[in-house]
Amino acid sequence: MQRNLPQNKEALLKSYTTRLKEDIKSMLENFEVRAGESLMKLVSDIKQYLILNDFPSVNEAIAQNSKLFRTKQQECDQKLMSLRDDIAADLYDLEDEYFTSIYK
Repeated sequence: MQRNLPQNKEALLKSYTTRLKEDIKSMLENFEVRAGESLMKLVSDIKQYLILNDFPSVNEAIAQNSKLFRTKQQECDQKLMSLRDDIAADLYDLEDEYFTSIYK
């Protein structure tokens, strides 16, 4: 029985040591997960800050889009004016043909 007691103590100590190592490993993994989540939150906050507060780049993008749309508007206006002139000339020719026709 005396001999059995030290073996139980050894087994118990080994069990405690194993549990301690597993608990420490679990704690380190938990710290890594929390650190990762914290870094992801930080990156998200920085992105949000840049999106909401980066006025120079936002203003530059707005100016570029405005310039692009003004150019497109001018192109459309020129095409419409050309189309209007062509239609007016064709209408004039058709009216002239109609009024000089013997079939009216």
